[in-house]
Amino acid sequence: MTIRVLLADDQALLRGTFRLLIDAQPDMEVVGEASNGREAAALVRSERADVVVMDIRMPEVDGIEATRIIGRDEDLAGVRILVLTTFEEDELVIEALRAGASGFLGKGVEPAELLDAIRLVADGEALLSPAATKGLIARLLAQPAPHDLVDTRRLASLTPREREVLTLVGTGLANDEIAERLFVTPVTVKTHANRAMAKLGARDRAQLVVIAYETGLVRAGEQQV
Repeated sequence: MTIRVLLADDQALLRGTFRLLIDAQPDMEVVGEASNGREAAALVRSERADVVVMDIRMPEVDGIEATRIIGRDEDLAGVRILVLTTFEEDELVIEALRAGASGFLGKGVEPAELLDAIRLVADGEALLSPAATKGLIARLLAQPAPHDLVDTRRLASLTPREREVLTLVGTGLANDEIAERLFVTPVTVKTHANRAMAKLGARDRAQLVVIAYETGLVRAGEQQV
């Protein structure tokens, strides 16, 4: 299946560079370009994009608000958003994750990394794996959001195993790593994670990470053994 990609960035040169790279891949295509968040939200609907490569800082409507708009639309529940950042904007990155982004990359990303990231989030995974990234998320998500905190009572709907998987997902572990720790198969881990997502209303694994920190299941600096 071809991954339909929308590029949202106010720098035309960067959009053009990404388009050339993505369109050269046999399994993906660029279906539209947006120079601001308002255009991005409209094009996602009209072009039925699977993944949006979204800059944070754009005129009129920024990438965070565009992410919120897309996330609130039930018809766009399957759309994944990959945020572009300079990494000097830590607080904005966390806002984007809370708004529904599936992960983030630096603007100086290597071509192969961008392509791998698009494939990863298109498959429903969270792009949160590098150690520095996990440290950033741990540090900032451990600080409660000022509004709309996750009700910890929602965790009561999880089975003990689903709660355990949620905790390990929150530490940034991949399915294979979690399976090794729990002595189960990766498929079993994915099943538990998907059930947790359904019960908690999470769009993807990135949202599970947010929930794990905001409910206190995982805390900054905590190591899972």
